[in-house]
Amino acid sequence: MAYDALLEELADYTLKAEVQSPLAYETARYALADALACAFLALKAPEARKLLGPLVPGGEFPQGARVPGTPYRLDPVTAAFNLGLLVRWLDYNDTWLAAEWGHPSDNLGAVLMVADWVSQRRLARGEAPLALRELLVALIKAYEIQGVLALENSLNRVGFDHVLWVKVASTAASGLLLGLDREALLSALSNAFLDAGPLRAYRHYPNTGSRKSWAAGDAAARGVQLALLAQRGEMGYPKALSAPRWGFEEVITRRPLTLAQPLGSYVMENILFKISFPAEFHGQTAVEAALTLHPQVRDRLQEVARIRIQTQEPAVRIISKKGPLTNPADRDHCLEYMVAAALVYGELTEEHYEEPIALDPRLEALRAVTEVEELSPYTEAYYDPERRAIPNAVQVFFKDGSATERVEVFYPIGHPRRRAEGIPLLKEKVREALRAYFPRARAEALYHLLLEEEGFEERPLDRFVEAFWGF
Repeated sequence: MAYDALLEELADYTLKAEVQSPLAYETARYALADALACAFLALKAPEARKLLGPLVPGGEFPQGARVPGTPYRLDPVTAAFNLGLLVRWLDYNDTWLAAEWGHPSDNLGAVLMVADWVSQRRLARGEAPLALRELLVALIKAYEIQGVLALENSLNRVGFDHVLWVKVASTAASGLLLGLDREALLSALSNAFLDAGPLRAYRHYPNTGSRKSWAAGDAAARGVQLALLAQRGEMGYPKALSAPRWGFEEVITRRPLTLAQPLGSYVMENILFKISFPAEFHGQTAVEAALTLHPQVRDRLQEVARIRIQTQEPAVRIISKKGPLTNPADRDHCLEYMVAAALVYGELTEEHYEEPIALDPRLEALRAVTEVEELSPYTEAYYDPERRAIPNAVQVFFKDGSATERVEVFYPIGHPRRRAEGIPLLKEKVREALRAYFPRARAEALYHLLLEEEGFEERPLDRFVEAFWGF
């Protein structure tokens, strides 16, 4: 029986497509550096660290995948969970906005940990390890699969979480690195869709919680597991998508799945980096606007009568929140809170989502007088494939009838249209993250390796991971 056409297209792209775009490889190197920087920043968070390591004591082994920044050597499934959790924990990694928004670097947990495990097994057999170029190819393809699936296939509108597309992409990329043949990869991909995905409940009131910070690691790990099962010969399900009544399309999306465009390297070339602050991406430009207004507002906080945020429809739907915010996961997905923090402090870091800063009464006072409205031209610009804008405008009104200027920002600093402006800041983000975790000399050596070393793509992958392993 033939597989559903979309499954075959995903498998053939993964196994056969040649990535030839220099821009894709250049951006993939930045994406790798940025995602690792996010992981090292997350290693400072006790709530993240407590989830690391083997799931049960004694679960490490000599040729295990090495989790960067930790002493752990783990099976590739658990290692993918560990690294995926760290990359995603602070909501500071890159972003893709479409009908289903998500974070393609969530796949790095699977891609890097499988690549390290495969390389060590090759070395044990006297064979050459993978090269970093092979890692970048797998990463580009994972980004492309997740991102193009997301363009027209919304999961959030039917209550499911975007990490399902991470699972599918991680399954494909893991299968590529494991050397699966076409039949085995089709089996793995069909099982990824049969898994469906978790509900979005943990991202929204009254259930918002820290699961949203490890959900992507969980999806990446499951992708690795499904690829490994297929490597052992586990069967596939050719009509996993289209089966009447029981298939993915009828149960989950309630419409046929489509690929909005041919698979290539579009997503990597156009990825959105979070550079200036950790904040849900639909609100990035609102925070940027609020930071511009901070000097006009900081000495008049008691005089604020109202704050107006004009935004796109997705921001209204997912990050505009009234009522109590009970934890950091709630706050970093609240548009009103992020803007208030930027107006009060003139900056926004992960510490602003934690107590005691989160208990500052000025934040709730500003949040209480904030109104959020959709502007249809902003929504149109958001969905326009030629622009992919993330517009927000912020204005503050005072009790005496005066007001600040209205500050509008269409494209955040990490947008492709602001690459020349953003890349130097991205490099500084990486350098500061390394310095915050490693001794200075080692941090500088790692920065050179990530962003300056010539011949990067030919470097043996096992040596690359070794440089970041341990502490």
